[in-house]
Amino acid sequence: MFPRRTRATPNDGLAFVDCQPPLLTLPNIDEVHISITFSWDIKKAERLYDMWKAVGVPIKMGGPAFLEPSGEFEPGMYIKRGYTITSRGCQNNCWFCSVPKREKGLREMAIKDGWNVLDDNLLACSDPHVEAVFSMLSRQKERVVFTGGLDAELLKPWHARRMRELKARHMFFAYDTPDGYEPLVDAGRIMLSEGHTVAANSMRCYVLIGYPNDTFSKAEKRLTDTVTAGFMPFAMLYRDEVGKKDVRWARFQREWLNPQIVGTKMKSIRGKSAK
Repeated sequence: MFPRRTRATPNDGLAFVDCQPPLLTLPNIDEVHISITFSWDIKKAERLYDMWKAVGVPIKMGGPAFLEPSGEFEPGMYIKRGYTITSRGCQNNCWFCSVPKREKGLREMAIKDGWNVLDDNLLACSDPHVEAVFSMLSRQKERVVFTGGLDAELLKPWHARRMRELKARHMFFAYDTPDGYEPLVDAGRIMLSEGHTVAANSMRCYVLIGYPNDTFSKAEKRLTDTVTAGFMPFAMLYRDEVGKKDVRWARFQREWLNPQIVGTKMKSIRGKSAK
């Protein structure tokens, strides 16, 4: 059971999203798990807990929202098949990120097959582990995607070379604060030197916006600078523990999240840079 649907939500007959239990069609189950990713969904999950008690089986609530360390990854459990997680945790301790608080360090796990990698910080893992992940990805029939976010500061030429060999569809880096720009520029140079192209728009980057003391002009500059560094930007709107979202920032985000709109902006930015 999930409070909200995301792209990663399982789509099998055992996954339900924000609904009462369909008692007439519910398959035989031994236990109900309510998985909560975002802290602002905890109250909704508690309401779901009360509704699903009618099923008459044990109910457990958990997930990243509770800042509890995650267990081993099981394909198809809590996220749809095709997604994979080979490591948990991150050593960066960014002020806005709950991962270090939740995972208490970086740990490598058994590598399970999948084509969409969701690791918190894959490039922080040991070289043998990263190479083993790349080898697993080379066996997949689907186009590879690195959704979890790649640490620009840790990118090495051989990482970029192996991702080109994999013909990865999308590779998401992250540019969250101003001091992250130079590493992003360096990462762009490495990617291009290893055969990736700007025109393919496969080099993508999450850009955090709307955090305390941020401004629209500062955010737009970071997004524009991301294009200059060679990446397609995707604005990620900061939200606090209660999930409060400023309407103006949400509107601004939509302009930098839609691939078609962003693509048009990128052509304009690159056109000006070429003059």
